[in-house]
Amino acid sequence: MEVEVKLRLPDSTAHQKVLSLLSPYHKKTHHQLNTFFDGAAGELSSQRAVLRLRFYENLKGKRVIADSVTPVEEESKIGYESVSDPSKRAKEEENVKCMVCIKGKAVIVNGVSRVEEDEEELDSKIGYEFVDHPRKLTEVENSRVLKRAKEEFQVGEGGFIGLGGFRNTRNVFEWNGVVLEVDETKYDFGTCYEIECESSEPEKVKEMIETLLKENGIDYSYSKVSKFATFRAGKLPYCTS
Repeated sequence: MEVEVKLRLPDSTAHQKVLSLLSPYHKKTHHQLNTFFDGAAGELSSQRAVLRLRFYENLKGKRVIADSVTPVEEESKIGYESVSDPSKRAKEEENVKCMVCIKGKAVIVNGVSRVEEDEEELDSKIGYEFVDHPRKLTEVENSRVLKRAKEEFQVGEGGFIGLGGFRNTRNVFEWNGVVLEVDETKYDFGTCYEIECESSEPEKVKEMIETLLKENGIDYSYSKVSKFATFRAGKLPYCTS
């Protein structure tokens, strides 16, 4: 079970204030591409679950995500595909890390998110292939998470389908004994800003973050929906673009 504090920032101004305030504690920045999958018959979504592939720069810090994907035909449903140039494709696969994850039964109450999560690293070359051809997800035998997604959720002969995805820039800070992640999430329909912090003591950490924001005059609110839920809704109900 992943437990996180999630606080929504209203706009880019508040986001920039937080980045400036926390700048002495900055550790790294991740440029992420998140893509999501369901069974062709809705086998995962019907059980409040989703399969996610997340691509981001490797531990050497090479920032290649920004140029690694391009828009594709509307009927692909994924929204992005890998570059077609073989030499560029090889570079991406070498420098990009890929994580595969099942997330399920998410609940967010008063700015605290609780969600079942099972994650492992996946070869980025294989990950890119799945973005292009989601049905191949059922063919992998050496991934515990993919095997679980297929068997536990009883994905049928239709296999997996791509739902689409979004980009996220995540700035990571080590502040007062906790790790804060400040996100700028870009959807096709707008941008959201959020502070996240995973903790076994969410109420204590939430109070710490709220005090920091209040003392510095930064507006915020409790997140009410996940990034994926916002993506699926196709609008920004609690954010401004």
